[in-house]
Amino acid sequence: MTAGEFRNGMTIELEGNVYQIVEFQHVKPGKGAAFVRTKLKNIKNGGVVEKTFRPTEKCEAARIDRADMQYLYSDGDLFHFMDVETYEQIALNASDIGDALKFVKENDMVKVCSHNGAVFAVEPPLFVELVVTETEPGVKGDTATGATKPATVETGATVLVPLFVNQDDKIKIDTRTGEYLSRV
Repeated sequence: MTAGEFRNGMTIELEGNVYQIVEFQHVKPGKGAAFVRTKLKNIKNGGVVEKTFRPTEKCEAARIDRADMQYLYSDGDLFHFMDVETYEQIALNASDIGDALKFVKENDMVKVCSHNGAVFAVEPPLFVELVVTETEPGVKGDTATGATKPATVETGATVLVPLFVNQDDKIKIDTRTGEYLSRV
């Protein structure tokens, strides 16, 4: 594909790395040739670089495979996943996963992202429902400011919740931001 065909979210191969286009802008200055200014995110290490291309410059599109898999369990720093159609299991290192499984319980479905067979990321579901295992009782008082308190959920992660949320309540969390959404 040429740089003139770039769109947000596309993945390209460049200089031996795979990048996702975060932002692009076609620039046509009054003097000189037009160019495409981009912000590229390296999908393996998360680094962001800015690069400019001529509109006719060619890049190879990268094919990213996203497979639905079930998170089975972890032992030490290995996390085990299973393809629910073929029952094939894979184990990934904690360094490959990062904190993507912070809100994921055992037996939940996740998307495992790979490029040419090499897994580089695990995407949790967008929203999860978890039980609050530990939180302090809410203190009555000045709640006009939307007061919050820390709560620990069943996966061990900590989330800021409103004062009315109690222990053993089931809450809905946005996994992209780690924010409390509602009680269930």
